[in-house]
Amino acid sequence: MKAFFTLIFILLSSTAFATEQAEEIFAQLTPSLYQIKLIDKASGEKSSIGSGFQISSDGIIATNYHVISSYARHPEKYRIEYLDYQGKTAEVDLISVDVINDLALIKRQVEGVMPFFKLSDKKPIKGEKLFALGNPHDLGMIVVPGTYNGLKKESFNERIHFTGSINSGMSGGPVVNKSEKVVGINVATSGNQIGFLVPHDKLVNLFNDYNIKAPTDIKKQMAEQLHANQNKLMKALINSTWQSKELDGKALIPIIEVPFIRCWGDSNSDKTDALIKAAIASCSLDENTYLSSHFFTGSIEIQFRYMQARNLSDNKFYHLYQQQISRASAGNRAGKDDVSEYQCHHDLITPDSTANTSKEINNKSVFCTRAYKDFPGLFDVLYLGASVDKNQQALVSHFTLAGVSQENAMAFTGKFMEAVSWK
Repeated sequence: MKAFFTLIFILLSSTAFATEQAEEIFAQLTPSLYQIKLIDKASGEKSSIGSGFQISSDGIIATNYHVISSYARHPEKYRIEYLDYQGKTAEVDLISVDVINDLALIKRQVEGVMPFFKLSDKKPIKGEKLFALGNPHDLGMIVVPGTYNGLKKESFNERIHFTGSINSGMSGGPVVNKSEKVVGINVATSGNQIGFLVPHDKLVNLFNDYNIKAPTDIKKQMAEQLHANQNKLMKALINSTWQSKELDGKALIPIIEVPFIRCWGDSNSDKTDALIKAAIASCSLDENTYLSSHFFTGSIEIQFRYMQARNLSDNKFYHLYQQQISRASAGNRAGKDDVSEYQCHHDLITPDSTANTSKEINNKSVFCTRAYKDFPGLFDVLYLGASVDKNQQALVSHFTLAGVSQENAMAFTGKFMEAVSWK
């Protein structure tokens, strides 16, 4: 019993210390914290809010790209303003972005030297206590203690797993260690005390690049970043190992051996009265790049569906088979102002007559692309391959790639088609 009360005392003392430390950090850093507001010029009302923090004495403020994304894409419609701890507000300029890591730099006018946040020169240690600052739900600035849990697993673009309550409006706020140095930037939450942060070294790189050469065209900067990231991603996929895996013992499908592609399976093998036996394998990249509230890119979705009829006429089976094919769609959100209409090419793929064709599939294929209007050379790609060489068995292979170059799309498609066959 004595040990129990000792433990309670330690826990309460630890909580009290953390609260006291959080209050001290908040008092020290509040002058360099801001609410960031996106204002619709026509109505004069705020369109979105987030948080920001000053990182230089001359008025450079860091925030999330998604907080100011509408301005980045439509500067004629919006303006960006800050609100400081004293209630003062003024307009700021957008000076640089990192759309892949959801970061942006804005700049306010200053008189004299102002206090600012210092960026850490080292990464946090797993289990280290951290403090997230921001403006949740437009309620004013707060500080939230939490814990560093390392980098998010199975992620292509690095994110920190943070145990703490990152709420709406805290996006773009800093996360500091006990030395009051920035080690991350609030970016997203998954609820249940799970949050994600952008590692501070991404902000260090953006700030250093700006100081070396300030971009003159934000959209051009975004386009260059999108091109570089898709090339890095697609090269990692194309050059990785593609393992061959059985689907219901009848087909061979590829599984791409990279940690950031996750796969799931399903079937109706427990439904003895099902007219069509089905087995499904789905894989995807569980992240994307935010361009605007209705335009996301960088996603990848792959699906294979094997079907076998049970006491079904060929016509009825074909009808249900066609229904499955018609459900294929784009893997990302995009509006008509962002992308062109899909242009599709239909073909019938038959095995080489000189090759061993016992395992190869006769496929009806559809290959569709749509172009990005603001980012030339990038496309969304949709591929669908449907077997046509068996009456009561079928394999549908489908993938979507968002925001890739033509060269990478063709290389991926070629490797994908070669990797699918009958067992």
